[in-house]
Amino acid sequence: MVNCPRCGLQVMDLHGVDGPLLQRLNELGENSSSQVCMSCLTDLRKVASSGSGGVLMAQEKAKEQHRLQLWKGRVSLVKNGRTLMNQKMYSEAAVSYEKYLKILEIVFNVEKGQHLVPDHFKDSARTEELTVVTSVYWDLLRIYDTSEKYGDRQLIAARQLALFVRFTPIFPDIIKKAESFAKQAKNPGAFKGFLKNASNERPRCFIATSAFENPLALEVQILRHFRESKLKNRKFGRYAVKKYYKFSPAIAEFLDKKTYLKPLVRVFLKLLIKCVS
Repeated sequence: MVNCPRCGLQVMDLHGVDGPLLQRLNELGENSSSQVCMSCLTDLRKVASSGSGGVLMAQEKAKEQHRLQLWKGRVSLVKNGRTLMNQKMYSEAAVSYEKYLKILEIVFNVEKGQHLVPDHFKDSARTEELTVVTSVYWDLLRIYDTSEKYGDRQLIAARQLALFVRFTPIFPDIIKKAESFAKQAKNPGAFKGFLKNASNERPRCFIATSAFENPLALEVQILRHFRESKLKNRKFGRYAVKKYYKFSPAIAEFLDKKTYLKPLVRVFLKLLIKCVS
């Protein structure tokens, strides 16, 4: 029988505390002998494990605070970029805009080699950011047109712009500007590609558009975003969308003829929006 140096109890034998465990315990301020009883060894392992968890939690909290600080600071980068654009300091504006997009990628944990997507902004508190992101990609699309060396970046900006613009009220304005800019652009292909993709990726919400009598109404945009980001990602959702496209044009046409039914349909759609939000 021997006495455990940690708990003082008599036990049959002692067990060695390995080097890494001793080192971790020392880091946590837990002094331990190199040999202890089995009960104490189990307890020491729990101390080291919970300590690691505490460190990890602290690290995650620090990362979250860092993301929050970045999120708060993003506005100044956009404002600075717009000011530089007005001053025709395009290279400097691009740097400011690229920093803004990088901050969003960090905030939303976008993997390396990937890009932002509208679904990152599904939180209702951040949906307005979609318009800001769209305007940034539009400015970058024009800035990158100033030099051939930015060709790859311009194509990415065009693709991202087409992806985001469909969810914003500035859709018709951007389309009109792009059509005009394409006539004088150094790389008109990038603008034509954007126009094609933007047109293909913005199918009409027939019933909602008829009910609210405005394709850019907030309610229409919310329902469109729900369709694109949620329904189309699920098998049943894709089936429902397919059936919707089949029958909704006729229903929308009926609503356009029976306008007195539109207030009732708007009430129903607003209730639906509350559910999907």
